[in-house]
Amino acid sequence: MAGHSPTESQSLKRTLTLALGALGIVYGDIGTSPLYTVKECFHGHHAIAITHNNILGVMSLIFWSLMVVITIKYVTFILKADNEGEGGIYALAALFLGEGAKHVSERTVGRLVLLAIFGAALLYGDGLITPVISVLSAVEGLNLATTAAEPHVLPISCGVLVGLFLFQSHGTERIGKVFGPIMLVWFATLAAFGLIQVLKRPEILHALDPRFAVAFFAENHLHGMVVLASVVLCITGGEALYADLGHFGRRAIRLSWTMLVFPALLLNYFGQTALLLETPKAAANPFYELVPRIILYPMVALATTATVIASQAMISGVYSLTQQAIQVG
Repeated sequence: MAGHSPTESQSLKRTLTLALGALGIVYGDIGTSPLYTVKECFHGHHAIAITHNNILGVMSLIFWSLMVVITIKYVTFILKADNEGEGGIYALAALFLGEGAKHVSERTVGRLVLLAIFGAALLYGDGLITPVISVLSAVEGLNLATTAAEPHVLPISCGVLVGLFLFQSHGTERIGKVFGPIMLVWFATLAAFGLIQVLKRPEILHALDPRFAVAFFAENHLHGMVVLASVVLCITGGEALYADLGHFGRRAIRLSWTMLVFPALLLNYFGQTALLLETPKAAANPFYELVPRIILYPMVALATTATVIASQAMISGVYSLTQQAIQVG
């Protein structure tokens, strides 16, 4: 059997290195969504009743959201539309405004620019709420360890966020190298805890059937649509796959998603909803209810670190988007 050539080996090594780096920068936001997505569906302000059909319906919606929006839309199609290797909303607009602008009216071009600005505004909004909701959700795990921690959750979260933004002036190059390995541990942990619970209640896998998602809306009507606003939290940060295309490349982003991130997220979401089938009261914080009490504190520390990485990635993305806007003019 013929061995790999040195060029092929170097190419593979570089792809794996980029895929590892993408875990911290590209998938930080979407990777920390399990902290709060299921909880918001069943324990938020507009929570749905915790019934067998609703649990399967919400899980089906989460699965198909990740499959259709991220795997099919972004990974399969959008990543092909690069502008000389670059991605992002402005790169997509520039791609159209190049050769395509010759065949359309100025009015159409103006509308496209407005759409690009609107899309950028959505990313800015995501950049505002992601650090807050992610860090707070991570630190809230302390409440399960001891009720004495409850008054300190908010101050600790604020301290972490203040420290994160104060650090921006010093740059992120030094710590950026450890983002990938930390997120590798994070995704492996998500998968492990989720798998344990899925093996206990394998019937949760019935949620792969999209008919449960349809039945969810048929049964809950308008309330189901309101809960959908919580379900889409599972795909926040998906735009980073395209926005960071120029940094990591199509091959590395696809590799890390299909081989690790997607399976890990699915296992954890299935694990959380399987836990609800068994213990409905776990809806108050299904993510941390998956974690054995003996390692709860280390898990809170890991989750907080992961959310800081996710927040840093989003902040860097906003800076990059601003720079692209200046370059486009």
